[in-house]
Amino acid sequence: MSVPDAVAAVMFAAVILYSVFGGADFGSGVWDLTAGNARKGAPTRRLIDHAIGPVWEANHVWLIFVLVFLWTGFPSAFSAIMRTLAIPFWLAGLGIVARGAAFAFRKYSPTLRWAQVTGVIFASASLVTPFFLGTIAGGIASGRVPATGTGDKQEAWLNPTSLLAGVLATATCTYLAGVLLTADAERLGYHDLVAELRRKSLIGGAITGAVVLAGIPILLTDSPTLADGLLGRALPLAAGSGLAGVITMVELYRGRPRRARIVAALAVALVVAGWGAAQYPWVLVDQLTVSEAAGANAALVGLLVASGLAAVLVLPPLIYLLTLADSNRVGTATVDG
Repeated sequence: MSVPDAVAAVMFAAVILYSVFGGADFGSGVWDLTAGNARKGAPTRRLIDHAIGPVWEANHVWLIFVLVFLWTGFPSAFSAIMRTLAIPFWLAGLGIVARGAAFAFRKYSPTLRWAQVTGVIFASASLVTPFFLGTIAGGIASGRVPATGTGDKQEAWLNPTSLLAGVLATATCTYLAGVLLTADAERLGYHDLVAELRRKSLIGGAITGAVVLAGIPILLTDSPTLADGLLGRALPLAAGSGLAGVITMVELYRGRPRRARIVAALAVALVVAGWGAAQYPWVLVDQLTVSEAAGANAALVGLLVASGLAAVLVLPPLIYLLTLADSNRVGTATVDG
């Protein structure tokens, strides 16, 4: 494996981690939005606060990691992406900031009314942010980001592939979060909430599967290079993701959400990995390959060294935070109120 390929592989590994951990984080906000009024939705919202409290901002370390690797390792591609897809990047960034601020302010709202307002902002931003991130991925994957960075700033993200990717990203995040929250509710012993979340997650899984099937003809006609890759080298990964999704649904239906959450996370990881395999060797599909977009070799080697240090210095604290999120030691409020 060449140095540019190694850097690209590490960068895309971070994309996968962000899709799984950040995706579950975003999806929890959608469940917050659909939980119901203040009284009916209180158990679900307390469960969400308990589940994501330790990690809700830490998950974005993967996004920062990806952006740093992209601008340092593949500067020409970074420039082209940021110039052409500036609008969805700004909207996604605004969503991340608004979501984080609202999540924090809701805990300290002086009145129920303010808590409801900040809750709506948190949930709405959680809904739209993965959509905009998905449109960015769709614009790149469909070949609408020219190497010169002079692509159409509206058509680059308002196109069939981008809209499909945005809807699929939102649906996937929501489904993954639902499975994880169901498992969390079971572990904490909130059986009534388990039944409700399990039913909604099964519906969410069916909707996500329908979006995937509906997107096949869109990719075949609108993104032929990506479609060829998905039907070629990435087919085992895509098939594995589909199988993992079916197993997740079966485990949920049988009332085993803690098993389902592992397979659900695997399904998301495989579908994102399939996208990367299908797009390879392009950084910008039909425009720039990994080797063509690579920066100075010294910078690439430095990134690999930095990623090794990050694995030693950053991963252990993140794993500890995830351990806290999966324990009863975080948060004092109970779901039962």
